[in-house]
Amino acid sequence: MALSASKLKVGDEHTARLVEDLKRTQIVQYAGASGDYNPLHTDEIFTTQVAGYPSVFAHGMLTMGMTGKMLTDWVGDARLTKYGVRFTSQVWPGDTLEAKATVKALTERDGVKLVEVDVATTNQDGVVVLSGYAEARVDP
Repeated sequence: MALSASKLKVGDEHTARLVEDLKRTQIVQYAGASGDYNPLHTDEIFTTQVAGYPSVFAHGMLTMGMTGKMLTDWVGDARLTKYGVRFTSQVWPGDTLEAKATVKALTERDGVKLVEVDVATTNQDGVVVLSGYAEARVDP
């Protein structure tokens, strides 16, 4: 069921757990699906011994995709009109991610009701790993 503007107010929040204990396998599967085989995401030896990171880490777009799914699960399919993010911290194997969308404004453009939201995804330590915004069409 799609969101209704009449049932939303500024400050409303929607939260969802995106992943619990992110597995290396999920990161590698995303590499295959996206075609992004950057060794920082797939090659432990390169990542630790050459690049100096403690481990491989998730693609930013994997985090963005999981967060986007939370949004479409909430607002409905094909309703997002804008979605943009900034990657603020790395996501590591073993991380658990939670996303929150907070209603920032309810507007109308060309007779279409819209909800504008701020989006943040945090890890199990409360570190923000992604921040951004979205806009979606909503029912009246």
